[in-house]
Amino acid sequence: MDQLLSDTSKNEDNDDLVSSFNAYFKNIKTENKIISQETIDLIELHLNKGNIHGANSLIREALKNIDNAPINIAVTGESGVGKSSFINALIGTGPEEEGAAEVGVIETTMKRNFYKHPKIETLTLWDLPGIGTQKFPPKTYLEEVKFKEYDFFIIVSSTRFTKHELDLAKAIGIMKKNYYFVRTKVDIDLENERKSKPRTFDREKTLKQIQSYAMNTFSDNNMAIPPIFMVSNYDLSKYDFPVMMDTLIKDLHAEKRHNFMLSLPGITEAAIDRKHKATQQIVWLEAFNVGLLANFPVTGILGDNDVKKLEKSLNYYRKIFGVDDESLELVAKDFQVPVEQVKEIMKSPHLLKTNGKETLGEKLLKYLEKFETATGGLLAVGLYFRKTYYLQLHFLDTVTEDAKVLLRWTNSKN
Repeated sequence: MDQLLSDTSKNEDNDDLVSSFNAYFKNIKTENKIISQETIDLIELHLNKGNIHGANSLIREALKNIDNAPINIAVTGESGVGKSSFINALIGTGPEEEGAAEVGVIETTMKRNFYKHPKIETLTLWDLPGIGTQKFPPKTYLEEVKFKEYDFFIIVSSTRFTKHELDLAKAIGIMKKNYYFVRTKVDIDLENERKSKPRTFDREKTLKQIQSYAMNTFSDNNMAIPPIFMVSNYDLSKYDFPVMMDTLIKDLHAEKRHNFMLSLPGITEAAIDRKHKATQQIVWLEAFNVGLLANFPVTGILGDNDVKKLEKSLNYYRKIFGVDDESLELVAKDFQVPVEQVKEIMKSPHLLKTNGKETLGEKLLKYLEKFETATGGLLAVGLYFRKTYYLQLHFLDTVTEDAKVLLRWTNSKN
């Protein structure tokens, strides 16, 4: 009889595992998933068969791949089109800061240069010389710049795309690589048009003219017209930059999406939400994996190792979302206000601080009680997971809201 009850309990737990996994990823759009559908199907297959260790191994491998998957982005274009400024905008670095791409009025890219993202170690942007120069003729260009190493190419222009660049796009397509056209300095063109025609200036009409001018390059060369993203390197929230980021995320391999999403500047609340959802998947997968191998509920007071892990997670979230102490100091410097004034509107810097009336452990347990009450639990009944994961989600939610509050605050000052 005891054996029967034990088997029944195991079957019920296994059903909960499968249903929880299925339900979680069913509610996430394909372009936002950070593990491939093939991997999801394999994990579900192991769970359906009761092969818990097999599912656990697959999830651990997927998490490792997500963390380590390299992302290499090639950016090319002629001199003076804003290519280096575009790279600096992508990695969130000012032109005079350490690690920035050199910006100049003369051709500064005479060789293939790479720039590491300051917060995402696996992300590298490559500044390539423009095609058709004496050192980089069209016939040998792709070979010279080692085209096989890149996940995709971004071809940048501030006017019309050249014949060489169109030929480059064709060659990249033949090699089964993705490429994207970016039209920079849109803000400058709009301002020039406004100054020259102060009474009749029509912003939307001018934008359409700029886009048509760029599109005509393709039709004049008997090529299908691809999406052309119009951007300003100095105001990424405007024009097509957010749409371009959505496109790049969708086209990337699933396991590379997470770190790429984390690399994106928090220029809109939608971009911040996307970072949140990507990171939430990591937290959920880690919690689920702990639950797979747990044979009993994890209860009791949080230990020192749990607190250290929480502190590490909180610091990581704050850094990725741009609300860490260093980032807040830079914001305060930019707006010429005391850093304490910026920190006053933040909640995450105070999450692990105590006032002497309660211990840190007591404070964390209060967070846990509030979070569990608000969410109704992280996983299905019958699954066990460490309390630190509940708290990680609470910290992640708090940091995400701080990032939005900071964005609203900076927008109100501009």
